[in-house]
Amino acid sequence: MDVDGMGQLTLIATAPMGLEAIVSREVKKLGYDNVRVENGRVEFDADESAIARCNLWLRSADRVLIKMGEFKATTFEELFEGVKKMDWPDWLPKNAEFPVDGKSQKSQLSSVPACQAIVKKAIVEKMKESYNIEWFPEDGPLYRCQVSLLKDMALLTIDTTGAGLHKRGYRQLSAQAPLKETLAAALVDLTRWGPHRPFFDPFCGSGTILIEAAMIGRNIAPGLERDFPSQHFPNVTDRMWQDAATEARDLAKRDVPLEIYGSDIDPEVLSLCSYHLRKSGFDKDIKIRNLAVKDAKVIGEYGVLVSNPPYGERIGEAKAVEQAYKDLGLVMKKHPTWSAFVLTSNKFFEKYYGKKADKKRKLFNGRIECDYYQYLGPLPPKPPREQ
Repeated sequence: MDVDGMGQLTLIATAPMGLEAIVSREVKKLGYDNVRVENGRVEFDADESAIARCNLWLRSADRVLIKMGEFKATTFEELFEGVKKMDWPDWLPKNAEFPVDGKSQKSQLSSVPACQAIVKKAIVEKMKESYNIEWFPEDGPLYRCQVSLLKDMALLTIDTTGAGLHKRGYRQLSAQAPLKETLAAALVDLTRWGPHRPFFDPFCGSGTILIEAAMIGRNIAPGLERDFPSQHFPNVTDRMWQDAATEARDLAKRDVPLEIYGSDIDPEVLSLCSYHLRKSGFDKDIKIRNLAVKDAKVIGEYGVLVSNPPYGERIGEAKAVEQAYKDLGLVMKKHPTWSAFVLTSNKFFEKYYGKKADKKRKLFNGRIECDYYQYLGPLPPKPPREQ
């Protein structure tokens, strides 16, 4: 069993495709080892307090799940028996609300509704035996269970996160093509930028990349301003949540000076950006201007540019986007000490930008396959040692 009599359990941080290594690094940074990386997920061993800490701290993961177990299931009977063996009552109190979600890929058990019904029935049977009652009101805390079948392997989990981890709480309104906060954080993380360097986004849109950079620069835990269903799990005590929140507040460096700038050609989207800056508390620290990319003001030396410009996939947009990429290339040519990182699905980006990238990394923005073009400038000189 994966949930070993409480205290030691296996958690899964789900990760968008291409970001598993970043999520793994974040998990290790929190002090958890025995980390296993698989497609779309990072598994690790921890105790219940990790549920609070990981939900507060993970920047690029989608959600944090409790792994109840995994086994081969090619028949409904195997599925039922495998699920019933698991220690559901260790987690689910007798008033738990426990809907079952499901998905199935390349498996003999391909009917998701049938699998969900079998899993629900098996959990109920286990609970009946344990609590010695016949009926469960389901009017208590929410435990969203999931059965995920892949190549006839059934993975059973309980979700601790609720609304995905990208829901930080500062973004209430949405621009036309918003970038998820989790992906924006990963884009910044991949640059290894630190607050001792200037940071700029010339296509800043509603401000997501700027805000995520500021949170990284000041070491602010991204989940501090929101709620999670696991705050109501008896196993994850109020004390664990309080300790995790206190730790996060103590580790924040709120007085670190930031040189973070953004600009965008669209005044409407910029008013959305300033609303989000106010909501996130960074309106005094992040400067934004209404400028086309050709007029962008790159301030300082050895800075890092990170951007998710339009891709030119909408009708009538391609020419303007090509020109914007050319303009960006010309602007950056004048700033040889800067590094530039650009996410786009446009396969001709390097041609318009006027330079081949030093590195490329495949990432997905939602379902759109993109490349993250990386132009690596020199690192800032180390400050002279004091005599």
